Amino acid sequence: MPDPPADGGIMEKNIKLELRGISKSFPGVKALDNVNIVLRKGTVHAIVGENGAGKSTLMKIINGLYKRDKGQVFLDGKEVHFSGPMESSEAGIAMIYQELNFFPELSIAENIFMKRQPSKAGCLNWEKMMQDAKKILEHNALNYDPAMKIKELPIGSIQMLEIVKAVAFNAQVIIMDEPTSSISEKEVRMLFDKINELRTKGISFLYISHKMDEVFQIADDITVIRDGKTIISGPAGGFDNDSIITYMVGRAINNVYPKVDVPIGDIAFDAKNLCSKDMFENVSFFVRKGEIVGMAGLIGAGRSEVCRSIFGLDSLDSGEIVLCGKQYKPKDVTHAIENKILMITEDRRKEGIIGVRSCRENITITSHHINKGVIMNLKKEKEDAIRMSEMLKVRFAGIETPIGYLSGGNQQKVLLARWLMLESDLLILDEPTKGIDVGAKLEIYNIMIDLVKKGYAILMISSELPELLGMCDRIYVMSQGRMRGCLARKDFQQERIMQIATGVAK
Repeated sequence: MPDPPADGGIMEKNIKLELRGISKSFPGVKALDNVNIVLRKGTVHAIVGENGAGKSTLMKIINGLYKRDKGQVFLDGKEVHFSGPMESSEAGIAMIYQELNFFPELSIAENIFMKRQPSKAGCLNWEKMMQDAKKILEHNALNYDPAMKIKELPIGSIQMLEIVKAVAFNAQVIIMDEPTSSISEKEVRMLFDKINELRTKGISFLYISHKMDEVFQIADDITVIRDGKTIISGPAGGFDNDSIITYMVGRAINNVYPKVDVPIGDIAFDAKNLCSKDMFENVSFFVRKGEIVGMAGLIGAGRSEVCRSIFGLDSLDSGEIVLCGKQYKPKDVTHAIENKILMITEDRRKEGIIGVRSCRENITITSHHINKGVIMNLKKEKEDAIRMSEMLKVRFAGIETPIGYLSGGNQQKVLLARWLMLESDLLILDEPTKGIDVGAKLEIYNIMIDLVKKGYAILMISSELPELLGMCDRIYVMSQGRMRGCLARKDFQQERIMQIATGVAK
């Protein structure tokens, strides 16, 4: 691996934002150690690194959410100190988080003007707010009624609104944390078109992503952070996918998808003609022991809805399920777990982790629930939680660390640890590697391989086709709430799957 250039790889006078020697520590953890980054005016600068490398912490220091321990931040050549996000916003810095911050029950206009509502005679000027919001939407070719509740919009449009809102209030630096993790390919193209339009107007972007193909599409410059340190910075053209991964993890990763052939057993789960009003219809599929079965399809195809119904999160109107030779009818989540059906949902923050609780509590909480009435041995509970976290290589300061302090990849491993404390006949993984880095992905893939070697049946939903192609034994394809086809591993073709998912082929 070549040494990073002494000057960081970027020599440019037209600097919009510069970070020099940024350091930040939390109890038991040094999150950032002498980080240096240069953002040029009118460019997209991608920040890449493993989960827990310090990327999000760095962005929160820039926008004033965290206070740096050491180092300097320069904006337009002047050193700045922000006491909070409002100050950074007033200085022209906007941050768009991976978990979008919006108020679903409020209108588009109210979300755009949150904390900036126009007033008249000391009262909110609704008429002006609606008029101004309409102008902003029209100027950006977003054909929505400003009075419409924002929850009625697709997530891609909400993402676009966040950018529009930032620009409307004169943001010159926009920080984006995993902006494409929950949007379709079409919406990604729309997002990139907007970013390209804005950078021609001199607006600069700091762009965090684990999706290397997107980084190379959109980035002018790239900085790699590892273990809280700047490893290398330079023009995007000086990197390729392999070199980025090597810099990120400190070693070459030759086999991204460690799929191995294992003995396939009897059918563990068999679903026939599953229906749920307005979500999916006549969906049939099966999963065998020792098998990883994928579910492919575009966003809105109904994949997650099917699995949520099986797990008791959503209603199932009709259909038949046979689980290990016995009839199974979903009632609720507790019933599913008691029947050894386990699921990691797509939205780990909303339906997975308990952010204010420790990693120990997050790992063992389901065991408490299933073993109700049994007095728990706290010493054994802690030992079990430590054993599971060590087995899954969870990176944290200690087992009592609040899970909210962990990176996304480590939170995902804690959720896996929770379910591995229990026995499973069907393990459902909905977007198991969403928003996590290549090193953490490899660890999760290896865990999956270990599980199927033990006879687990795994059903995996993923929007990343290479992941499905690399890890699955069979792939079902859904479109518009119906099961459209199934491919055996020998027949896997990315183009074929997309043709089925889009209705071009059957």
